[in-house]
Formats: sequence, structure tokens, C-alpha cells
Amino acid sequence: MNVPRAPLRPLDDALAALLAQASPLPGTETVGIFDADGRVLAEDLVSPLQVPPQDNSSMDGYAVRSAEIADEGVPLAISQRIPAGASPQPLQPGTAARIFTGAPVPAGADAIVMQEETEAMADGRVRIQQVPSHGQWIRRSGEDIMRGATVLARGERLGPAAQGLAASIGRDRLQVAPRPRVALFSTGDELVMPGEVTPAAMKPGAIYNSNRFFLRSLLLRLGCVVQDLGIVPDRRDATVEALRSACANNDLILTSGGVSVGEEDHIKPAVQELGSLDLWQIAMKPGKPFAYGHVGNAHFIGLPGNPVSSFVTFLLLVRPFLLKLQGATRLAPQAVQLPAHFDWPRADKRREFLRARRDAQGGLELFPNQSSGVLTSTVWADGLIDVPAGHTIARGDQVRFLPLAELLA
Repeated sequence: MNVPRAPLRPLDDALAALLAQASPLPGTETVGIFDADGRVLAEDLVSPLQVPPQDNSSMDGYAVRSAEIADEGVPLAISQRIPAGASPQPLQPGTAARIFTGAPVPAGADAIVMQEETEAMADGRVRIQQVPSHGQWIRRSGEDIMRGATVLARGERLGPAAQGLAASIGRDRLQVAPRPRVALFSTGDELVMPGEVTPAAMKPGAIYNSNRFFLRSLLLRLGCVVQDLGIVPDRRDATVEALRSACANNDLILTSGGVSVGEEDHIKPAVQELGSLDLWQIAMKPGKPFAYGHVGNAHFIGLPGNPVSSFVTFLLLVRPFLLKLQGATRLAPQAVQLPAHFDWPRADKRREFLRARRDAQGGLELFPNQSSGVLTSTVWADGLIDVPAGHTIARGDQVRFLPLAELLA
């Protein structure tokens, strides 16, 4: 008797269902700004001051009253010297103040003449060689940040620029979301670890475990605390024991391989013995088999074993899930439209994600082998082309491109 296959689930529907299960982890942590890179902000940062705090010069030069310089060549006495960090006196009428980049503009001055447009005179005065316009080369108080402005919002994922911005309003410590704790393991008796077996000594059918390395790195980039459980043998008792151990102290258990329904795929019965599991057939290529469930209080996600499938499903499904666990507000990557410099005449019933990279002409070239086992394509590429189900691509078509710089950040 033939059992009808379950319909393939659209990727967007699968992602929505997955995100519906991801509630932000409770609590917050306080970290120093030096340790905040990649963390998700758990508070709004409101500035207690103006940035810059007062008008300052954006050039080395001379602070002047622009109304006093109607023509080129006006000589002015130098009344004071103002380095950055100084407290200047008001500018005396008929004089100029020597000023340096970042130094506060003295009261009465309304323009800066950069030093390249002046000439030092033998008697100690300065000749202004260009007629200044009102306000030139002056950074106004608060032009970057106004007092009371929210400079970073709760849910923002912090990067180097955000760390600097927080420091610019005087913050040295930040409230951030807790790190997701993730247990990671691979299944498959065919897997061996690099360094443990030489290529010459590998048994027939054996392969090196590449998934463990890139999945661990992807988790660490997302701020996770990773418990690496290595390779679990293809036995139900070993799988159950690994899951029981992993669920005790982790928010998520992530596996690769073993999410099909073959006799050697023990993930499904093992998870069901300890919790619950849904097997999803997602209408995406690469990456059709996907599993989600619970083991104890931990979420469970099972990825396909093929390395490119595992890589792509992590980026498109697991990454936003982990970001939502941290309360991040921006979950989706920013896609761009670029011209295809290739033909893709083979429409597929599934939504495809082709490995591609930008070329010197500003378009996209395609990796020649799009097989889900060719991990080389993920290193060569700098992004994924999102091809809707049933669509072909002709040279010159505008296509939706997801930069890996976004997906790996």
C-alpha cells in the first residue's frame, strides 16, 4: 500500500511556524561595551547629552566673524590659540582665533577658515585669502545626537559602530539579552573527525565531518554558548542518551543528519521518546528535510546531513530563530536586486537558493555545480540567489540576492 506523501511546506510558512515557537529568553545580562559585540540590546539607550556637546571646528584653521571679511586678503590679529579640549574666551572683534579640529568654537565666531586658505604674516597676524560663508566648517552642538534622543533601541544587535555610539553618550555597561545555550551534535556512523583518521586510512563510505565545524562557528557568531557533543553513533540508545543529556542545560538542541525516516535515522523515535517532533518537508532546494520539536524544556531542530543543505537551512531558518530567542527586532537579511549574468533554464517545483557571487561588471555569476553536497560552492559564493518555485532565469534578468555578509553577520 502506498502512503501518500505529505505536501511540501512553503519556506515562508515554515519560517513563520518556527518563529511562533521562539519566545525571547527571560532575563538580561550586564556587559561592558568591550564585550557587547554581537549581543542584542535589552534596553533603549537614551542620550543624557548633546553630541557634540558644543559647536566645534571640523578643520584646522582660524575662527572668525564672517561679517568682518567682505573681501579676500583681510589681515587679522590672532587673539588666542584653541586646541581640542580647551575652554576658549569669546572672540574679540577684529581678530581671529587659531583653532584645531575638534576644538570648541569661541563665542562670537561664526565661521572657520581652513589654514590652507590663509597666509601667515611677518608681524604675527594672519591674512584671510578666501571670503568665508556663515557657519562653514562648524559642527553644531547636537548635530549627531540630541539630548533625550534614543540612539539605540531595544532589540538592536550590536556591532562595532553601535559600541562606539553607546560610548559616545557615556555608557560603559549595557543591558543585553542572555546568550542562547545550544547543544550541537552530528549523527552518522560514516562520519570521522579530521586529524583522527588520515585520508589513506579511511574506510570505504567514510567522510569527514564538515558540518560540525561550520555549524559551531555559525552558532558562535550569533552569540550562542555552544556545548559540542561531537558525533553520536547511529544507535537509538546513544541518540536518546545524547538528547537527555543535552536538554538539561540548553535552550536548543541542534543536530545535523538523521532527520529522514530510514531504518538508520534514529532522531525521530529518540526525540519522540523524550518529547515531541514534527518532520517538515520544506519546498526549498537545497534543504528539504527539516525537523522541529521539544526535548524537555529545550527546543529541538534537526538539519539535513548534506553540507550545503545544512548550511543554507541554518542561515534561512535557524539564524532568525536564534535571533528571536535573543529578542532581536531585525531577523531577515537585507536582499538586493542585481542582474543575472547567466541563464538558469531549469525551473524547479521548489524554491531554490543558488550559490552565486558578484562579478566585476556589477552582476552575478553562478557556481557551476549547485549540488547540495558541493561545499566548495559556499566558499566561492558571496551570496544566495532566491529563485521562486517554477521560475527560470535569463541573462539580464533582475534577481533577488541575499549577501552572505548579511547572513553570516
